Amino acid sequence: MARTSRGMQQASISEFFEKNKHFLGFDTLPRSIITAVKESVDNSLDAAEEHRILPEISIEIRKIRGKKNELLLISQDNGPGIPQKSISKVFGSLLFGSRFHSLRQTRGQQGIGITGVVMYSQLTTGKPTTIISKIAKEAGAVRVNVGLDTKKNRAITSGEKRFSFDEVNEAKGLHWIGEHGVRIETRLKAKYQRGKQSVHQYLKMTSIVNPHASIDFKVFDEEGKVIEEASWPRVTDELPRPVKDIKPHPHGLEIGTLQRLLRDAKPPSEGEGARTPLRYFLRNTFSALSNSRCEQVIGLAQLATTRKPSSLKPDEVNNLLAAFGKVRIPAPPTDCLSPIEDLLIKKGLSKAIDSRFVSTVTREPQVANGNPFQVEVGLIFGGDLPGDQPIQVLRFANRVPLMYQQGGCLLTKALESVDWKRYGLDHPGGRGIPKGPAAVLIHLASTNVQFTSEAKEALADNVVVHDEIRKAMLEVGRGLRNHLKKSSQKKKAQEKFELVNIILPEIHDKVITILDAEPLPLDPVITKIMNAVFLEEKIEWEPETKVTRASIEVYNYTARPRAYTLLSTWPEREGVMMVDNPLGGRREAKGLWAWKLETLEPGSSTTVSFTVGGVSKGDWTDIDIFFRGAGDIIGATKIDEAILAEMLREEDAGVEREEIVEIDSIESNHVDVPTVGPPDVIVNEEINPAAEPEAGWYGVGRGEEE
Repeated sequence: MARTSRGMQQASISEFFEKNKHFLGFDTLPRSIITAVKESVDNSLDAAEEHRILPEISIEIRKIRGKKNELLLISQDNGPGIPQKSISKVFGSLLFGSRFHSLRQTRGQQGIGITGVVMYSQLTTGKPTTIISKIAKEAGAVRVNVGLDTKKNRAITSGEKRFSFDEVNEAKGLHWIGEHGVRIETRLKAKYQRGKQSVHQYLKMTSIVNPHASIDFKVFDEEGKVIEEASWPRVTDELPRPVKDIKPHPHGLEIGTLQRLLRDAKPPSEGEGARTPLRYFLRNTFSALSNSRCEQVIGLAQLATTRKPSSLKPDEVNNLLAAFGKVRIPAPPTDCLSPIEDLLIKKGLSKAIDSRFVSTVTREPQVANGNPFQVEVGLIFGGDLPGDQPIQVLRFANRVPLMYQQGGCLLTKALESVDWKRYGLDHPGGRGIPKGPAAVLIHLASTNVQFTSEAKEALADNVVVHDEIRKAMLEVGRGLRNHLKKSSQKKKAQEKFELVNIILPEIHDKVITILDAEPLPLDPVITKIMNAVFLEEKIEWEPETKVTRASIEVYNYTARPRAYTLLSTWPEREGVMMVDNPLGGRREAKGLWAWKLETLEPGSSTTVSFTVGGVSKGDWTDIDIFFRGAGDIIGATKIDEAILAEMLREEDAGVEREEIVEIDSIESNHVDVPTVGPPDVIVNEEINPAAEPEAGWYGVGRGEEE
């Protein structure tokens, strides 16, 4: 039977999503308003950061009088604005954007988001979306009403008007938005609600991982009365570092992609490249391939440098792909990533959640399927967090909150793979989300975040990324365990000390009164009863001098002299220095300082103090203390020399990497990170808890499960 094309038509991408709007996150009314806010905020943040502007974003939600489940969303920012000729493309064409073909960390990737909002607004209310844009170099602003022709996937514009400040008339929709920025007004079928999955929660989470942004939020009822409002001011004026586009990396390349690149390659017309077109192709298409490495790859693939890329046969393409895996190729540049970093994670978490303890870690960049990525984790404990409920899990990808499909997300699965009972949280059976007064932030920064759907709500499984997240979890887990252990020990010692100091003098006074005897010295007796060495640390911000002072007091309540080397963490980084350190000591490793204490006689104490400059108020609020010497110190952890040695090796390796990078960059014209072999699949292994080594560092070095 002959096939016929009668009745068959090609659908446009706009028509497809019009009929499948749930793919874009518009499947329920409460979720629709969150999706619309998310797409607006993502665009605002990306645009501001690309133009090095500290973002100021305001979100308003207004209920429409007489319209059930219909809302007006107003989003306004201080970004660079959009040129008039580009407005119709940005808001009225699906898959239009600058980021789909770029390899760098961005919030938006597909060019669907904000146009999807315009489409959903038109589909559910029949109304266009109003855009007001102002760019700095133009005196006036422009207002445009934008709809979407879904058959042709292009904008329908109307009401286009340029206006100056003198023509501002809010009753006619002519709003002035400042020197530069964008204002979006869109009506849509949606329902506003409070709770864990709400616009308020989304903006709160956004403020945590974007501490450089100021976000204001208001909700109005049908009468125009404010029924909810919130504000999250910026906590830092430091913008995320600029990200750069990179070329694809040979590792993790799929054969179909390589075939396309070979097929589309344009051979050079002159110069050295014209005589060696295959080498030219490899050198200019991929990152981290110098001429010498190109020669290695071509040799292993048993090809000639003079071959034209488009002439390679399927078997030869397979050989070329296999050769990539046999050559030691540096990892791709990591200046395409912009992590939040530990300090700002702490600031972001602390401004949003009241707690007593924060542990953070930013892992070194890694590569998965040829794409650079970096994992960051923050754990916050205590304070007002409920202890009888599952911990809060705050998931982020490229600084964007993920609020749905938590159970099916790679980030959640990595968290659940850790036995949190070992780290002080309630985790029955070692499955699911643990319980306790804690919240965990997980952030994945990547050039290519693999989502499970177009709605970008959950991350797809990836063994390498899963393993890296798990390692970060173990690091913050060790920090929590050490904190809880130290807190418990100090509490017991303090209670014992207070009890002895209250009861013993009273007994003493009564006895000498009854016996009419001379008073006896109590210090030796108290020392014998206590029989412990413990310390107390204190960190204070000095507003007059704008420095932070740390003091560590060690008490010897044992019957024999004690000698220790005390080690303390400190925020060693560029711009931060010790401005006062009376005991001197020495640097043991990055972020770790050591002092050799004089012999502590029974019943005596000594104080180590140092002052750090170059940090702001609240930047440094917690220290970890370690020791060398016989006997335990309550409030400190015995140093794990193996971990310390590993830290020093990593430092030395870092110096060597810099030297390698400098040499290799001469060949490859970009900054490389350390040379790595073919990517390995890392298998997660649980160890026997009984074989666990002594508690080591929090946030540094290698852990018991790495």
